[in-house]
Amino acid sequence: MNLEYIRLLVDAGFIVLIWAVQLVIYPSFKFYSNANLLKWHRLYTKRVTVIVLPLMLGQLVLGFFQLFQIQNLYTISTFIIILVLWVITFTMFVPLHQSIDKGQPIYNVCNKLEKKNWIRTLLWSLLFIISFLNYLSLNS
Repeated sequence: MNLEYIRLLVDAGFIVLIWAVQLVIYPSFKFYSNANLLKWHRLYTKRVTVIVLPLMLGQLVLGFFQLFQIQNLYTISTFIIILVLWVITFTMFVPLHQSIDKGQPIYNVCNKLEKKNWIRTLLWSLLFIISFLNYLSLNS
């Protein structure tokens, strides 16, 4: 298995995950009472981290290795997108999730999560499309 194929698999995993989060998980938060959301959210964040963190680390490492091997439009642009996703996730989304755990105005935070997550959804979708096109061009 080559590096481009592994990268495509990781990016495909993210596309499924981020669209599920955007269309199912974040919108469902609005249907919980505050007390139930607090209970569920603490479990949810621990469980989803087991899925998200390895994918994010894998994507970062693979992107770095690809960039280290060759510097071209594909490797540079995708690595920049990965870095932007890391910054957005840890500066915007982790604090939003932490504010839910603290019981801060939950409804407002849930709305912010859902609206702002479109940024990550679009970026991870773009990343997958670019990886897919790169993979096709290398294997045709």
